[in-house]
Amino acid sequence: MKVLVVDDDVVARMMLLHLIDSCGSHAIAEAEDGEDAWRQIEAGGAFDIVFCDLRMPHLSGLELLQRVRARADLHALPFVLVSAASDSATLDEAAVLGASGYIIKPFRKEDVQAQFARMHAVTDDAGLESPADVLARLGIDVARLRLYLDGLARQLQTATDELPALDAASAQARLARLREGCATLGLHGAADALAGADTQVAGQLATALALAIADVARQSRRVVGA
Repeated sequence: MKVLVVDDDVVARMMLLHLIDSCGSHAIAEAEDGEDAWRQIEAGGAFDIVFCDLRMPHLSGLELLQRVRARADLHALPFVLVSAASDSATLDEAAVLGASGYIIKPFRKEDVQAQFARMHAVTDDAGLESPADVLARLGIDVARLRLYLDGLARQLQTATDELPALDAASAQARLARLREGCATLGLHGAADALAGADTQVAGQLATALALAIADVARQSRRVVGA
């Protein structure tokens, strides 16, 4: 697998390279910022997945993501944003632009492994139940499914800001409800990520919520095309 790691911070890039290397045998390329990454992509770099820092000079991670998603031949390229930012507005923007995943700094091997695991998931569209199957299972129409997905997205975004301030019991109960909502709407990868998140570990919790927000956005796009 060919992996592109993009980060203007050489130390952060080195740490992520080490974690990716520890997850398997990969051919890893580096880019010092978004512009450098785009040059490599345009030069024909056939990458299987991109790990990209959010905030960089010249071309930010979100701007690079926009360029990638605008090209038909790159539209499905797995693109994982990495950042210390875990606020709901940032996560929502990343999801809307089509981020495949989101990892919160400081990096953990488990979070990097999860991104590779999602690429190799055997379920439909990496952990997403087909909209048609969800509609049939719940006995609802497309308009109702869109309404449910929008509501779940808002709950996940609010939880991103509010969960860290809750006591352990309240946080676990709220996370369980979100997990149930994801499972009900066919977001099985997101449900699994939330099930494995420790509410007392901020970075781990934010990464799981970011993954869930991204999956809601992906499912919503599939419903629109259904």
